[in-house]
Amino acid sequence: MVRDGYFYALGLIAAAVVVGWFAQPVWATVPLALAIFFLWFFRDPERIIPDAAGAVVSPGDGKVTDASIVSVNGEKQARISIFLSVFDVHVNRSPVAGVVREVRYQRGKFLNAMNQTSADQNEQNIVRVEGDGQVVVFKQIAGLLARRIVFYPKVGDRLERGQRVGLIKFGSRVDVLFDAAGVLQVKVGDRVRGGESILAYLQPKSEMAGAGRYSASEGTR
Repeated sequence: MVRDGYFYALGLIAAAVVVGWFAQPVWATVPLALAIFFLWFFRDPERIIPDAAGAVVSPGDGKVTDASIVSVNGEKQARISIFLSVFDVHVNRSPVAGVVREVRYQRGKFLNAMNQTSADQNEQNIVRVEGDGQVVVFKQIAGLLARRIVFYPKVGDRLERGQRVGLIKFGSRVDVLFDAAGVLQVKVGDRVRGGESILAYLQPKSEMAGAGRYSASEGTR
């Protein structure tokens, strides 16, 4: 359980006691129901982290909404986008092991996270991790309901694959960008679990014969 859940729940339980004391007890069910929701929303289940070489794991729970090749500063990169609904676990995990080289917070809009333009226009936290000669960028992107992005590590910190790194409160989106030569393991519509589901492998394709299941669709931004 993320501690934020306890803060929200305790406040609502206190409100339920006050409402039940000074008004009709039935009205106390509303803040009590909200307290239960927050305890459930901020759940933080344990995950089995894959140890396969070169694996890129999902930074969050949700549904894959994009798996494509995009142009970033004139360079082709694979991008996987994952939509987190209000019903998903919102704890975020590092997709790879490595050192945090950059953390950049970008203020912006709160468009629907299902909208592809939200990747550029929405408020977001952009993290660049380097490890084993590979560079992986992942974004915590706010959505319609998200109003706070939390990221704990600092530049220079060492992360392990699947390590908890923060969360996005309520509906949101996470994007992962990496070398376009990576072999994707998911497609649009797949459900993934943070820290556990493998999104791609970054080893050379010659070493990954038979590992790939799906090809990224071409596209540019």
